[in-house]
Amino acid sequence: MKKLHFWLLATLFTASFAVVGCGDDEVTPSNSGSENNTETKDTTTTDTTTIDTVANARLVSITYNGTSATVDIPTDLAGEITAEVNGAHVVITNTNETDETEFQLTGSSTNGSFTYNGTYKSTLSLNGLSLQSQQGAALNILCGKRIAVILEDSTTNTLSDYAAGDQKACFYCKGHVEFEGGGTLNVTGNLTHAIKTKEYMQLKKSTGVINILGAAGDAIHVGQYYLQSGGTVNITSTTQADGIQVEVTTLDDDITPDPDDENNGQVIINGGNINIEVAHEDCEGIKCDSLITIQGGTFNITASGNGSRGIQTDGNMVVGEESGKTSITIAAKGGLCTAAADADDPHRCMGIKVDGNLTVNAGTITVTNTGTKSRGIRVGTYTKNGGTVNATIKKDA
Repeated sequence: MKKLHFWLLATLFTASFAVVGCGDDEVTPSNSGSENNTETKDTTTTDTTTIDTVANARLVSITYNGTSATVDIPTDLAGEITAEVNGAHVVITNTNETDETEFQLTGSSTNGSFTYNGTYKSTLSLNGLSLQSQQGAALNILCGKRIAVILEDSTTNTLSDYAAGDQKACFYCKGHVEFEGGGTLNVTGNLTHAIKTKEYMQLKKSTGVINILGAAGDAIHVGQYYLQSGGTVNITSTTQADGIQVEVTTLDDDITPDPDDENNGQVIINGGNINIEVAHEDCEGIKCDSLITIQGGTFNITASGNGSRGIQTDGNMVVGEESGKTSITIAAKGGLCTAAADADDPHRCMGIKVDGNLTVNAGTITVTNTGTKSRGIRVGTYTKNGGTVNATIKKDA
């Protein structure tokens, strides 16, 4: 393996240089003065190089080039990682259950995809990737564990799926996804959702930009919970369902929420930026059936579809600034959604709808409602301990 050969040569050269050129500028071990100082120092250098070699040896590179793709699997991993390549459609199977592997995807194809089968957590590095699938999902991660998705700094990565397939999303993950890295990810879901995770989805502070350019279903559909601490999420008006929707994970009866899953059904936002335009009728910018907690971040949401809502939950909503400045700006421009209306609920367009209690501890909320019979904020109950709320509020109790 070329990388291994390179590191071995570098190690031999470093060790030889240390013996010949040991001078005052070198770092000495704590037991200096011993006749074995040089040997101890050389052993430490060799051990560090070995660790680096092992780490690099767990990197699998997938490069797309038009109608073809190449997969570079280090020799040491050949017994546990296999690849099936059909044109530019790549299927990776990983049987290792103890060591994390990184898969780096780069290049472009207008008829390609990546499918991953595995039972242990892994890292997916997107390094200037452009994939348009003509068969199904662009990225199909069939691993129920944590998948770290790195958007490499200064790169743009673009994904779109097949409009006539049977996939669950353009970017689907059976487990949970943690985004990081300062790059950009553009996603279009031509069949249904743009991004879907069966379990939670997290955006870390280092996350760059995620653009949902279109979706026949939800822009982002999440099971368990959605957690954002940084980054920017932009969802355009071409989405034909909700912007960010979070569902609860359930037991085998598909009804009872799983009590063992933390934050089940929740939206938790501690920072970053969210920009959403809800142009389709009877849809929501952010929606969940449980608790929404906002403790930082900047929100700009426009609900222009008839009966649309900027933020909606069947549970409670808490707004504060424990993690940073909070600024929520929502414009309710749509009218009545007559198709969904009934005698008890004419299904108005609203900025915020909270069936439970809305608690405002800090931050600024500004909601304007200019659509026909639209409302600013409707809540079950309302508690204000601080902050600024510029909106008309209707309380059910």
